[in-house]
Parts: sequence; C-alpha cells; structure tokens
Amino acid sequence: MNSTEVRSYRNRSTDASTRRTLHVLNCSGPFIRSQNQLESIPNFTSMADRRKGDEYIISREEMELYKQNGYVHLKGVLSEEEINDLEKEFMAFIRREVEVEGRDFCDMSADYSKPIESFSIINIMLPSRYKPSLKNNIYEKRAASISKQLLGPDMALDYDQLLAKPPNKPDAIFHWHQDLAYWPVTKDTRTASFWLAIDNSTIENGCLHFVPGSHLEPDLRDHGSLHGNRDKSHTLSSNLSEKDMPKPAELSRGDVTVHHERILHGSGGNYSNSSWRRAWVIAFRSQETVKEERRRGFTHSHNDPLEVLNAVGKQS
Repeated sequence: MNSTEVRSYRNRSTDASTRRTLHVLNCSGPFIRSQNQLESIPNFTSMADRRKGDEYIISREEMELYKQNGYVHLKGVLSEEEINDLEKEFMAFIRREVEVEGRDFCDMSADYSKPIESFSIINIMLPSRYKPSLKNNIYEKRAASISKQLLGPDMALDYDQLLAKPPNKPDAIFHWHQDLAYWPVTKDTRTASFWLAIDNSTIENGCLHFVPGSHLEPDLRDHGSLHGNRDKSHTLSSNLSEKDMPKPAELSRGDVTVHHERILHGSGGNYSNSSWRRAWVIAFRSQETVKEERRRGFTHSHNDPLEVLNAVGKQS
C-alpha cells in the first residue's frame, strides 16, 4: 500500500474503495512480532491452566504488553460453553426482546434518525441495567480478575456495552477515537476496557485496529462530533497522524483485548457475506473515578443530559 492509500483511510473518506484500504494495512513489524510471542508464553500448557474458576491468570509478558503498547490480546478467556450462554443473552437484545430505553439502542455509524432496520453498527449501552440478571456473569468476573492484575485492587465495573456489525455492512466503520474523549477526565483515569469476541473477529468482518503506543501521548487527540453535535449522534471521531501505524487485532471467539483509555483505535466495515462481528465490552475503572462520574451525572448512557455529554474529554 502506498502512502496515499493509507492516508485516504486515515482521513475517513466515505467512498467504498477507501474504506477497503483498512483491510490491507501492513501487519508486519516489531509490534506484531511481540504479540506473536504470546504463543510461547511459558507456564501455561492449556487455557484451562489460565481459567481458574472466576479468575483468568495473566503473565508478566502480557502485563508488559499492555503497559508498552496500550493493549493486550488474551486468548481463551471464556470457554465455548461459557460464550454460548452469553451469545444467547446477546441475541435477545439484538432481537429487541429486552426493552432498551431511547438512545441506548442506536447505530454508532450514523445519526439518531437512521431506522433500526438499516443499522450498520448496532450499539446497546448498559445491557446489565436493562437485564439485571446479567450482573456478575462469568465474563464480568474474569474481567474483574484481569483488571486487578493489571491496575490494582481498587478497580470496579464502570459500564458494559454490546456492539454488532451484521454481514454485508461495509459502512460499519467505527471511527478513530480514544475512549477517554467520550468520558469526563478525572484525576485518576486508569481503565481496563475489555472487548470480548462473540464471533471470530477478522479484518474482513471489521475487527479492531489499535495504534500501539498512542496511549503514552501527554494529551488527548482532537475529537469532533461525527454528525455535527452530540444531540444528533453520540459518535466522536479523530484523525491519525503521519507517524501512526495501526495494527489489526484479529481474535478468535472467546478471546479478549484489554485496552488503555488513551489508546487510539477504530474498526472497518463488515465485508463478509455471512459473518457477524459481535463484541461484548466491559470497562473497569477505579472505584473513586466511578463515584466521581456518577456525581457529575455521567452514567455512560446515551440518554445522559446533553450538558453532561458535552463536558466529556476535558480536564476539570
């Protein structure tokens, strides 16, 4: 790929040929080699050695990858039986069998006027609020265990979210962003954001891409509302710089990525004719940060007051 092709995607052109450039991003280089070293991490002979009841044990190497690159790929966090159970819950939301209030059921690729039957990125905020029996599920418990290994014992569940790209949705582009730009900036911003693959997540069906090391920048990138203002659409968008080298994070069903609140990431459209790309997101932040968010009236609901949503991404 030449530099012009790469830049066309980075500048978020909406024509189909440009969107397809995400699919052929160069995957070589030292970062990918360091990720592949996870194949030979010692001490774990099987996934069963890592899954210990409600816990999932991570290695020192994985802790270091999270620290250096801003994210880490953890394999087999859930077994096939465990993910089958969660998939049934997931699809109950997709079929609208669980009532979700207002803008908490939306399309992250479009404004709020888009009809549900045409959604490209189905986004469901706070599923455990709308179905309380989901609280303390096995995924949440394992994620809690991992968050404490990465960031300390004071981590608490902040929010959960479901994301789904149906097949044949090339416009299902989740634009480049940093999560912290969507949230109030508090004194302690530590976050472990979990992205669980319900399906095999591939470049073809719109897997995540990360910019390794971007979490180390001192300031957030500039973000703007994708559709004019936060009352029309929740989606924010940023740009890549000339030096940024995004890397794809292809996952198998049951794998997770865990990422930092400041890492720049996004995902491309779903060009598959048959495969969904479904993900279950859970974020853990410090107990004090969660309390401070709620004190400000911020709950991660898209129905939060507009003045609260417009105050995100700013140091108070």
